[in-house]
Amino acid sequence: MSEAHLPHESPTDRALRLALEKARSLARQHPDAYVIGSDQVAACGARVLDKPGDAARCREQLSALSGQTARFHTACALLNAAGHLQQAHVDSTTVVFRGLGAAEIERYVAREQPFDCAGGFKAEGLGIALFECIESQDPTGLIGLPLIWLAGALRAAGFPVP
Repeated sequence: MSEAHLPHESPTDRALRLALEKARSLARQHPDAYVIGSDQVAACGARVLDKPGDAARCREQLSALSGQTARFHTACALLNAAGHLQQAHVDSTTVVFRGLGAAEIERYVAREQPFDCAGGFKAEGLGIALFECIESQDPTGLIGLPLIWLAGALRAAGFPVP
């Protein structure tokens, strides 16, 4: 599946499109299952923060995020057994990064190697030390799957959660 940017697509719309594409792709392979798709798009101002892919781009992204505020748009979609949309949601989380020095960015990147993470960090790991604060309705949204919303969607679809 391509995660290419579409012209004039907002980060929220991109996250939702990718979550739906993932869920629909899996639903075609498992037509009798309920399927969950999720994706996250990060942005700092007008700049979309893709997965860095390597250490150099990760250091570059974290340097650009130093002292800045970023928004993480995490979309989640639940498709029913026929592959039709049951529910979809986008959770937005605001992260304020503290001022980061080159040496601490280097240490962090070397230790955690978050090359496949939007924004170049893992909030569920050492990346939490990079922030001043996080503002969110669902803290699990920042790590890639808004579980509070998903639990409610699964209950609404008839699943006994918990």
